[in-house]
Amino acid sequence: MDQSEDQILADELAALGAVGGGSGRLVRVVAKLMRKDVHEIDLLVPLPFDDAVERVSDVLGRAGRAVETAPIGSGEDETIRVVASGGAGGLNPVVVTARVLKVDEDSSEIWLRAAAKEGLIRQRAGEKTAVRLAAQLSKATGADRAGG
Repeated sequence: MDQSEDQILADELAALGAVGGGSGRLVRVVAKLMRKDVHEIDLLVPLPFDDAVERVSDVLGRAGRAVETAPIGSGEDETIRVVASGGAGGLNPVVVTARVLKVDEDSSEIWLRAAAKEGLIRQRAGEKTAVRLAAQLSKATGADRAGG
């Protein structure tokens, strides 16, 4: 089952709240009401689709814990999703989604999206995580930034 970003973030924050001795259920409810910091970046990759998917999987696999996503199955479109740490002390979970698209035989496009919940103090964890991972992906793939 493919979970929404909001559901994943609420569950992650609830788990952190429960570890800290709080009520995970209350934290989950409050998390759903919090605003979300989202940042998206597009990268053009001079690699064939399969190579691009492998390198994106490696980079995101080192950045966080994989979250199951629904397979698309076209052979020209692959989605990889992880929960990474962001914010002060790495205590703010960030859902990172990378969608790799086949452009032609020798190039691919990566659509990178990072989302995190924001509390009273704005940390921009989604934005900072997207920028950090885009830099790592660029280094691993030789990508050019297309926008974001």
